[in-house]
Amino acid sequence: MRKKAVVLASGGLDSTTTMAIAKHEGYDIFALSFDYGQRHKSELEAAKTVADYFGANKHLILRLDLGAIGGSALTDDIPVPRGRGLREIGSSGIPITYVPARNTIFLSYALAWAEVLDAMDIFIGVNALDFSGYPDCRPEYIKAFQEMANLGTKAGVEGKSVTIHTPIINMTKAQIIKKGLSFGVDYSITHSCYNPTEDGRPCGKCDSCLLRKKGFEEAGLSDPLFETPA
Repeated sequence: MRKKAVVLASGGLDSTTTMAIAKHEGYDIFALSFDYGQRHKSELEAAKTVADYFGANKHLILRLDLGAIGGSALTDDIPVPRGRGLREIGSSGIPITYVPARNTIFLSYALAWAEVLDAMDIFIGVNALDFSGYPDCRPEYIKAFQEMANLGTKAGVEGKSVTIHTPIINMTKAQIIKKGLSFGVDYSITHSCYNPTEDGRPCGKCDSCLLRKKGFEEAGLSDPLFETPA
């Protein structure tokens, strides 16, 4: 019997590469996305496309109203930072685009679905190098969540340990892109922008766009989302 994995899918560069890795490792993919009140809902269409691209067994999109809580530029009426320098992105503390407890919430739902599926593996595309400084992207956080997951679930108590996989956590954006390309990822179907235009095009100025641009440049490649059509 093939192994099952719940893979968190945002439609972005990191989660797409993570899904490619899970697929390459022989897992049946159960993709999980969230409509949580984010301003960049374009990512959900990208997530659907990515899940289809990798032949996911199922793609589940859950609705959560994190906008009711607010406190983030992604869910509240707070301007998304634009045009920051790369040095500023990496050293200015936790940015206003941090969504309070988002990965804890997402991983909790992933854990619940994994129990129902009898899946012992969850993949999440967190990254601790080329990232915006989110506290829930760090290795120590993932380790703590995994320990909690195996203490607080029926599967864990019965000795069926769940593993939280973070295959790109120590990669640069350039390394992530190269890894994905080695598995045939088409990055033109992904979406990374925090503040897209009304037609879903990336702004090119938010932190996420700038980190993505840096990754492609360091990989010696052009980002297909910004290539000029012939």
